[in-house]
Amino acid sequence: MAEKAKPVHGPGRHAGPGKGRGPQVKHPGKIIRRLMAYVMRKYLLAVIVVMACIIYTAFASVQGTLFMQELIDGYILPLLESESPDFGDLLQAITRVGIYYGIAVIASYAQVKIMIYVSQGTLRDLRNDLFSHMEKLPIRYFDTHAHGDIMSVYTNDIDTLRQMISQSVPQLFNSVITIVSVLGSMIYLSVPLTALTLFMVAVMLFMTKRLAGLSSKYFLAQQQDLGKVNGYIEEMMEGQKVVKVFCHEETSIKDFKQLNDQLFESAYQANRFANILMPVNAQLGNVSYVFCSIAGGILAMNGIGGFTIGKLASFLTFNRNFNQPINQVSMQLNAVVMAIAGAERVFRLLDEPVETDEGYVTLVNAKKENGQIMEAPGGVRTGLWAWKHPHQQEGTVTYTELTGDVVFDDVDFGYVPEKIVLHNVDLYATPGQKIAFVGSTGAGKTTITNLINRFYDIQDGKIRYDGININKIKKDDLRHSLGIVLQDTHLFTATVMENIRYGKLDATDTEVMAAAKLANADGFIRHLPDGYQTMLTGDGANLSQGQRQLLAIARAAIADPPVLILDEATSSIDTRTEKIVQDGMDKLMRGRTTFVIAHRLSTVRNSDCIIVLEQGRVIERGNHEKLMEERGKYYQLYTGNIVST
Repeated sequence: MAEKAKPVHGPGRHAGPGKGRGPQVKHPGKIIRRLMAYVMRKYLLAVIVVMACIIYTAFASVQGTLFMQELIDGYILPLLESESPDFGDLLQAITRVGIYYGIAVIASYAQVKIMIYVSQGTLRDLRNDLFSHMEKLPIRYFDTHAHGDIMSVYTNDIDTLRQMISQSVPQLFNSVITIVSVLGSMIYLSVPLTALTLFMVAVMLFMTKRLAGLSSKYFLAQQQDLGKVNGYIEEMMEGQKVVKVFCHEETSIKDFKQLNDQLFESAYQANRFANILMPVNAQLGNVSYVFCSIAGGILAMNGIGGFTIGKLASFLTFNRNFNQPINQVSMQLNAVVMAIAGAERVFRLLDEPVETDEGYVTLVNAKKENGQIMEAPGGVRTGLWAWKHPHQQEGTVTYTELTGDVVFDDVDFGYVPEKIVLHNVDLYATPGQKIAFVGSTGAGKTTITNLINRFYDIQDGKIRYDGININKIKKDDLRHSLGIVLQDTHLFTATVMENIRYGKLDATDTEVMAAAKLANADGFIRHLPDGYQTMLTGDGANLSQGQRQLLAIARAAIADPPVLILDEATSSIDTRTEKIVQDGMDKLMRGRTTFVIAHRLSTVRNSDCIIVLEQGRVIERGNHEKLMEERGKYYQLYTGNIVST
């Protein structure tokens, strides 16, 4: 057996052995009830129709089997003894049974068609709900969960529900109805033979329980291992350049084989016992049939208890029909167990707490009348924005012009409460100022900008925006007032124009082109095969890193926000292009409060204030000239010289 792989989080990284196989699904009954409630919520009428079809189909089957006794004892044997047989009554009886079966065929067809609609509709609704919920999750969730594992919920786990809803659940219900109706018919025909059949069923149920118990624990492991494999493949696809640069191909292959072997082991164990189950039950069903044939033959030949050949023929058919649902249940149990494992992961994602927002201050279009700021009627764009601040205690509403005044007051923050990464941060940026953050890697520069847009909430202190605590501002309105160029540029599968328009969805083509010119992106865009209509795929893989960055800057420009956050906005641009971009950036930043993070200190020399961070603390602040005179940390970073003390 191959060594069990360790969870992998990147090339060559391992995080503990993959021991302890066989995780158990907690509260499977609760999960099934929740899933069924989800289906019934929208498809109750369809499910009722399906149940009616199943009941009728079982009724028709029982009627047809009971007819066998009537056929033999009431028609065939008397007709054989008659000198002038009359087949009229027999024809009527066969016609009646034929009508029963004909309607049953229609009912079965309707059941299948309806359940396909119900199952696919449920999966569609689940995906919609999953995606809608995912969009509301905090950034923290995506920082702590592998993207490939999340994708596995949308694909593998959702797909396990398809067979359960469309086949397993109807089949289980059909089996219950069949068992009840057939059991009643068997008791009516012969109590002793029914007792013998039930004894064999007890043996079958015992074997089903043992084998299903051995396989069920591995189905959850299989789903989890599949998520790990998907996550690893995604990481390797995204990190192919890194893998090749460091000649890590063999190690990556080895790690993948370990994960794949782990998936093989869990899938093998799950399906090994699952596939044994059906043949075992089928053979036990055959044994039951043989025993009932022998015992029933003895009863019929001796006429014990009024038992006849016709009753024997019907009973043996019922015996087969009674065992068949048991086999079907055993087959469907594997799909149900697998679906429960998938449903648990689906509901676990749906139960993740969404990003909370207790803000009540909103951003509105405003106008000035007699020096007073008021809300523009009908939400008409006026070019002037204001914060609408309701005061519940006073029952009044005040309007504050959006200017971009940002203040950090003794702010502490940690990604986890136990480890604070920002300590006692004090800073302010008046409207129109350019504030630069510099410092060593991991000093907390990007973290500060993530706090301004409330990707994360602080542990202590206050952050004020235009004099308003940002905790009071609705997150969507807060982020709407910010233009952000992230360190990791992301472009969507769409045209160049649509990617720029992402910053302002109602922007005209002229506005898009103006933003591109401001970012100095218009030149290279027009040289693309289809210009602004060029389709971008694979996160803009057909563009250079610098070109992708220019589009990100243009996207921020079209939003025309009062506050800009530029997180290494020129990090991937060569020196010549940087000069061109910087000119455009200066135009973009004019009149706006701007926070800039840059490792190239030459790009922040003209900042109104440069804040130097070290291990989450502000150690220096001032403009370029002042900090150079102090010959401190900034001087070291700028010149590369170490100042002796």
